[in-house]
Amino acid sequence: MAVTAQARPPEVDATIAELKRLYGDRVTTAQAVREQHGKDISYHEAHLPDAVVFAESAEEVQAIVQICNRHKTPIIAFGTGTSLEGHISAPNGGISLDVSRMNRVLQVNEADLDVVVQPGVTRKQLNEHLRATGLFFPIDPGADASIGGMTSTRASGTNAVRYGTMRENVLSLQVVTADGRLMRLGRRARKSSAGYDLVKLFVGSEGTLGIITEITLRLYGIPESMVAATCAFDTLEGAVNTVIQTIQSGIPVARIELMDTYTVDTVNRYSKLTLPQKNLLLLEFHGTEASTKEQAEMVQAIAAEHGGGDFAWTSQAEERSKMWQARHDAAWAAKAAKPGWGMWATDVCVPISRLAECILETQKDIQANGLYAPIVGHVGDGNFHLTMMVDPNDPAYLPKAEALNDRMVARALALGGTCTGEHGVGLGKIKFLYEEHGEAMSLMRQIKKALDPDNIMNPGKIIGPIN
Repeated sequence: MAVTAQARPPEVDATIAELKRLYGDRVTTAQAVREQHGKDISYHEAHLPDAVVFAESAEEVQAIVQICNRHKTPIIAFGTGTSLEGHISAPNGGISLDVSRMNRVLQVNEADLDVVVQPGVTRKQLNEHLRATGLFFPIDPGADASIGGMTSTRASGTNAVRYGTMRENVLSLQVVTADGRLMRLGRRARKSSAGYDLVKLFVGSEGTLGIITEITLRLYGIPESMVAATCAFDTLEGAVNTVIQTIQSGIPVARIELMDTYTVDTVNRYSKLTLPQKNLLLLEFHGTEASTKEQAEMVQAIAAEHGGGDFAWTSQAEERSKMWQARHDAAWAAKAAKPGWGMWATDVCVPISRLAECILETQKDIQANGLYAPIVGHVGDGNFHLTMMVDPNDPAYLPKAEALNDRMVARALALGGTCTGEHGVGLGKIKFLYEEHGEAMSLMRQIKKALDPDNIMNPGKIIGPIN
């Protein structure tokens, strides 16, 4: 996609000059750095910020926001740039505030099973830090995203079916509001009835209400036994119905992922694996040795009723890691299968009882339109994804892909679902948000205006223009 540049208004020049006086070479207007901070890994068009500033403390974030507020300059938070709906692009220009250097684990409270981190800490870094404690942080969106970014997009991933999403696992936050106030939201206590739940307001707000500078997270004990399994199906319907029955039976599966035959083919080639060339479920069970064995056997029996075979399971850490890395590489495998094509990853989420209907209708739609869009999903909680690849040499291809996405979202909404289970709204799904929430969007707009009256916090995202 083309890179869009904007002419710099005088107030932005004044902002950059003031920032440079304070932070020197940690403020840059270099084209390459701006390009890195104006484009995530989605297909969405890049919009470059006018400058990038690298913050190293909450106090610096506060000072930077105060400067931007004074000059009415847009400010967009940046973690690792792994978002999928244009969250970090700067359609109005302004300042990209990079918090990747704020990457310290501040406090591990082993007895209380929580941890306090700066927003630039990545999920892999956090779990490496926790390894010796016997604790871990389970939210795993695949990419080695920053905790700040995961909080801002309300991320989830493969473990969400058992451990929940960032919504359930963020206990408290420190944030800088649009007017430059540094404040703490929530406490380390596991529950509270004291006042409005401002933590949940900021989790998933995608940087449109303030900048997150510190996060307190729930932790969990590493299970005694972790068993991973694969099960192959001739039909997508059999695989999805196995998922539905497993969840409805109350089996406490930790992960249950779906890869269709197209995804398995690309993953086998990309990751050099020999997974069965069929529709595949990838599962993981956590608990004691006896309980994980029992869970695996129960799911195997359910799968057999729906045509599942080639059921194989292992407790070897190296084999489990290899399998899950292959699942996380599914999008890159699809991209490698279509060199030179653009990648458009999109997702929806529906009630578990409607999952088969939504996935199967979407599969028919893909085939009827001759598109290449492998299906994968965190199907244990009704969430699935398309990795649509777009042929740049076919001018009709992108409009067909956009129409497919529109129909998939409409289908999910009609079934009581949502336009995005975990990718977030950003720029890409604003039009669907109004259809999903109706009159409640007016309340969201009022909240945005109340907290950010000058619309400097990641403007144009989630609710679009507010004036």
